[in-house]
Amino acid sequence: MSERILTRRRVLLGAAALATSACDSQRPREGFLGVMDRFNQRAQTALFHPARLAPEEPVEQLTPPRDFPHYFISDTVPLAPAGWRLEVGGLVARPRAFSLEELRQLPRTDFRIRHHCVEGWSAVASWHGVRVSDLARAVGADPRAGFVEFRSFDQDYYSSWDAPSALHPQTVLAYGMNGAPLIPGHGAPLRLYSGVKLGYKMVKYLTTVRFLPEATGGTWEDRGYEWFAGV
Repeated sequence: MSERILTRRRVLLGAAALATSACDSQRPREGFLGVMDRFNQRAQTALFHPARLAPEEPVEQLTPPRDFPHYFISDTVPLAPAGWRLEVGGLVARPRAFSLEELRQLPRTDFRIRHHCVEGWSAVASWHGVRVSDLARAVGADPRAGFVEFRSFDQDYYSSWDAPSALHPQTVLAYGMNGAPLIPGHGAPLRLYSGVKLGYKMVKYLTTVRFLPEATGGTWEDRGYEWFAGV
């Protein structure tokens, strides 16, 4: 296992070095960087295993709430619009708009793992919510949907994921953090959280989940950030 993780880290470090050495922000998926991004995506996909879990951290490792950074792209902390619901659609048998209470009625998952940011910092929190895989079953997601797109009300911030990562047992739509309801600073009323991706893939302030046959990019991915972004 340690050799496998080390190999993944080498892939990530290599990709980061290439990205900083030459980057055309107008054409992030073309030329040499485009070739390397596609290579990196194939390599990380090969290293990914749906049964490999991020290690649970002991409660003593919890980051004090004041030290866990808040990130959003709006000028002020985004607040949920009146009548907020999560729209779930795409290649599904039963498209549906879920209230927060309806999401709470689906099976709940809890875990305490380390968050990794592309900027180099990490932090530990306990998260609880509903697995994306359980949501997929609730709406009858089509097996041909190889990707899942997540969008938010934070200036339409979005990201698309490969379906195996989205359906990983540690990928949840979190409505709670550290045993309490999620607060606006961390993405209330609902945010994406996972043990298998870097922080910028974890869309906060969710409005929409779509199961799709193709990837659609992402707010930072469209600017040249790595698309797979596994840890």
